[in-house]
Amino acid sequence: MNNQIKRPNPKFTLEFKQDAVKLVTEKGYTHQQAADSLGISLSAIGRWSRAERGPTNPSSTKTATLNLADQAELLRLRKEIEQLRMEREIIKKAAVFFAKEIG
Repeated sequence: MNNQIKRPNPKFTLEFKQDAVKLVTEKGYTHQQAADSLGISLSAIGRWSRAERGPTNPSSTKTATLNLADQAELLRLRKEIEQLRMEREIIKKAAVFFAKEIG
């Protein structure tokens, strides 16, 4: 039986991810060197590099791969949409309440 405690995945900012990828793409670090110097996993730096590079052949992929900036924007927009939906539901309930009060 494995007695290791599963730690939550750390959250890294978009800027951190982009800077990590720049170590590989612009500074000539290997993925392993970048991962070791930043204290992150090799798989994380690989995922971030692939995300920044984008799809190798866009016509062959069924879904478009987003770069890191686009992923962050998409996440922000999804949160905003959820917030707006909650606000809309509150306004609907308030409108029904006040309609009953007047009528």
